[in-house]
Amino acid sequence: MHTRKLGPLQVSALGLGCMGMSDFYGPRDEAESVATIHRAIELGVTLLDTADMYGPFTNEELVGRAIEGRRDRVVLATKCGIVRDSNDVTVRGINGTPEYIRAACDASLRRLRADVIDLYQLHRVDPKTPIEDSVGAMADLVKAGKVRAIGLSEAGSATLRRAHAVHPLASVQTEYSLWTRDPEDDVLATCRELGIGFLAYSPLGRGFLTGQIKRFEDLAPDDFRRSSPRFQGENFQKNLDLVAKVEDIARERGVKASQLALAWVLAQGDFIVPIPGTKRRSYLEENVAAEAIALTEADLRRLDAAAPKGAAAGLRYTEVGMRLVNQ
Repeated sequence: MHTRKLGPLQVSALGLGCMGMSDFYGPRDEAESVATIHRAIELGVTLLDTADMYGPFTNEELVGRAIEGRRDRVVLATKCGIVRDSNDVTVRGINGTPEYIRAACDASLRRLRADVIDLYQLHRVDPKTPIEDSVGAMADLVKAGKVRAIGLSEAGSATLRRAHAVHPLASVQTEYSLWTRDPEDDVLATCRELGIGFLAYSPLGRGFLTGQIKRFEDLAPDDFRRSSPRFQGENFQKNLDLVAKVEDIARERGVKASQLALAWVLAQGDFIVPIPGTKRRSYLEENVAAEAIALTEADLRRLDAAAPKGAAAGLRYTEVGMRLVNQ
């Protein structure tokens, strides 16, 4: 697999998002999840992305067990900053204080069974804490040798500039796909200008762009997508129509819609690293194969026409969730 740069880190062109192995997307199978991580490493995927709030905490523990004996083959990325209530995990707060960041890093290191975190990210910007203070604390972790590089998640362009002035950012992580093209407003341009890598999470539209979700009822009862505006009511059908256009182009190319969607993200810039999540080896192998798909200018024009910016119906999070996104 080809590699790309995230600041000082060299990573595989495609990473692996591990969230769904422990949370949010229905039933879990730890044995298959561990096997998926092992298979990813065999296929040349080096970047594994997790966070302390996934589970909460259990996803980091799973990743830590899975990479035992393989740590030197992995670029380990995790996040802090979203705090879930111990009595009700659907309740979330944001904490970007230096004290919290330092304690969260130590806890993540223990769960991951690691001496150092390669990429430590602030999961959401804390509106009550100056970003300079949050990034300053993360920079101290780099100086202490606990972290190799730092990044932000869901941060707007102005925030990126302020943060980068305190300590160079290796990456910003934001949702980006054929049905979520918001970063094209200014975040991607800022990343290019400042030399910040871009981690594209949910590059398959939370699974919608695979074409495998045909009915709302296909989602497990505890699947958080049931609360997502894009999976509800009229929005669901409108988004199915969008996916059908992508599927038509994929059939002509002789590839799966999911592979075409990933190839599109990869084609948007060599500083962009998609991190599709999966908990199954079969889907992982399909995703990895997308890295070899070369899209022509004609392909890109057709995809832009099929899924132009703003084409997806509905907000990408609930209104409450969108308030946690830094603009």
